[in-house]
Amino acid sequence: MVKCIRVLKKDGEPVRSKLISLGLLDLSFRIRSDGDHILLPVVCDSFEDYEIIDEELEVQKHMETDYRELIEVPSELKEKLPNSYDVIGDVALIKLEDELLSYKGQIGKALMAVIPSLRTVMLDSGVKGEFRIRDLEQIAGTGTSETIHKEFGTRMLTDPAKVYFNPRLATERERITLEVKSGETIIDMFAGVAPFGMVICKHAYPKIMYSIDLNPEAEYFAKRNVEMNHITNLVIITGDAKEAVKDLPQADRIIMNLPQMADQFLQYALEKAKVGATIHLHKIIERSDFDDFVKELVSKMKGFGYDMHIARTSELKTYSPTMSVYVLDIVRD
Repeated sequence: MVKCIRVLKKDGEPVRSKLISLGLLDLSFRIRSDGDHILLPVVCDSFEDYEIIDEELEVQKHMETDYRELIEVPSELKEKLPNSYDVIGDVALIKLEDELLSYKGQIGKALMAVIPSLRTVMLDSGVKGEFRIRDLEQIAGTGTSETIHKEFGTRMLTDPAKVYFNPRLATERERITLEVKSGETIIDMFAGVAPFGMVICKHAYPKIMYSIDLNPEAEYFAKRNVEMNHITNLVIITGDAKEAVKDLPQADRIIMNLPQMADQFLQYALEKAKVGATIHLHKIIERSDFDDFVKELVSKMKGFGYDMHIARTSELKTYSPTMSVYVLDIVRD
């Protein structure tokens, strides 16, 4: 038998919330319906004017949310289990240190156990080649790494084994979308499957957006995404960005998500940027060198004949113990 209070259903939610805030709701048992009332399990002997009664309630089953708690590894390896991983659609990507590779199957199954929506788990051995695709090995589940990722009301077909896609940039895509003004001309120089294009064209009102990528596979996925999201103002281009931009109109906004080397293409972006246009440049930088990098970048572009200033900088994520991925919002003067 469990201690409960009997509450009218219309009062159930506010009373439940109050019990939770006071730490008096017994989370070990499930709330039960009782006609026009509900029975709320409590851990107290009195609560306001409600009578404490004893009733039979079902035990609340708590699902484990930390995959690390489901894995049996030596204690010295426990702390090496990653506390983060990427989920793209119904596919999880996880990186493991060499010492953990013999436990990869167990780790994959544990991830699927705590995330019921997963179809498969892939061991991620890192990005390779000029197309920035991932070296993946299936360690649990079924099917390929091709999946549909949902983000801000859009559906994006992608395959991290064939094309570049970063789910961790969702917040950055939202931020830029909120800055887009109606009628803008936008260029995404390293677009992948066009996630920036999908979110921007779906929720803002650019006149036209050009999505460029060197990887021919990206064109297939981007075109499918245009169809799925009923986008009419996005142009997909396959080719080298510094050459492809030459035939495009002057832009109000340019996105440069190539953190390994985007700064090497900045002069080509500035050539296509209207005065007052914003360029969102992503770059991996040693944290201790950040200020010097910014000064040198401005000086270098001035040497090419382009005046610009950095309107905003933000650290997007940690890349290594000493480096981070930054975004620099550059304004053409």
